Amino acid sequence: MRKILTATMAATALAAAGSASAATATTTFGVTATVLKTCSVAANPLGFGSYTPGAGALSANTTVNVKCTKGTTFTVALNGGTTTGGTIAQRLMTNGTDTLQYNLYTTAAFATVFGDGTTGATMPGTGTGIANAVAVTVFGNLPDNAANQNVSTGAYSDTINVTVTY
Repeated sequence: MRKILTATMAATALAAAGSASAATATTTFGVTATVLKTCSVAANPLGFGSYTPGAGALSANTTVNVKCTKGTTFTVALNGGTTTGGTIAQRLMTNGTDTLQYNLYTTAAFATVFGDGTTGATMPGTGTGIANAVAVTVFGNLPDNAANQNVSTGAYSDTINVTVTY
């Protein structure tokens, strides 16, 4: 038993002596990342509902939701639509050979046409982080004018391309 106790004490002493003489070295390293600016965009449809010629103009609005990295400035632009003959100044919906006039604006007062950056106005914004959408409202007006009062019945449509520049 004495030999075991002596061996245990000797091993403990050697272990303690080894720890006391151990040395360490340290350093540091940097960690970096570069966050690049980015944006995504989604749009909701704009529906004027049912139009009765001669009963008055229709108005409706929709939103374009832009998600950009925090602090990234952006501009939203809308084209003249995909209907042949449609322009920024006079957008058109089509049903066969008939067209229905409408336009899109930056305010509810219908004072400034929402454009593509060369014609009409664009809407600026600043990203608040890609988890947070910045809503840009688009105001639509379908006038009750002579051209719109002289169309066939049916469903009319157009497609607007949204461009976000950042």
